[in-house]
Amino acid sequence: MDILTKDEFHVKFDDILINIEEGHIFIHPTDTIYGIGCDATNKDAVRKIRDVKDRHESPFSVIAPSKEWIFENCHVNEKAKEWIDKLPGGYTLIFKLKNKDCIAANVNFDFDSLGVRIPDHWFSEEVSKIGKPVVTTSANKSGENFMTSLNNLNSDIQKYIDFIIYEDEKHGRPSTIVDLREEEPVVKRR
Repeated sequence: MDILTKDEFHVKFDDILINIEEGHIFIHPTDTIYGIGCDATNKDAVRKIRDVKDRHESPFSVIAPSKEWIFENCHVNEKAKEWIDKLPGGYTLIFKLKNKDCIAANVNFDFDSLGVRIPDHWFSEEVSKIGKPVVTTSANKSGENFMTSLNNLNSDIQKYIDFIIYEDEKHGRPSTIVDLREEEPVVKRR
């Protein structure tokens, strides 16, 4: 497992992109906490994350490569546009999907919805360069504390991670979830 700084990630980006396309899973920073990620269109990579987290039923969220991607693949009403305008930011926006083929089926188990993030963080720009959605789920076993530094990375998770993009300890909390599937938004967690 490689531990990369932001600069090392940029230098090795072309090789890392190949690794991501081959199904590697990794830990990445966000504006809130560290997440486990992979190519959200690669069902085998998504399955690896499900196995590592021991989370086999709940849907995952993705970091969208752009706001345009959200409009192309999700149903967006007028109130939802107001929340999209707040991106990038510490929000996970839940939309009804209009294009179920934009992600692997095991990201959300063919549910009609998807949680979408664009973190206020430099890593979002890298996802844009990847050009595909990236799974983002807290870097922890299901039900355990989330990762905020290398010191509290679960050793059972660590042995399955191909690389970590690390930038010191995080002091955030998981993102606020806003359900935008109906006409009126519902804030689920702050």
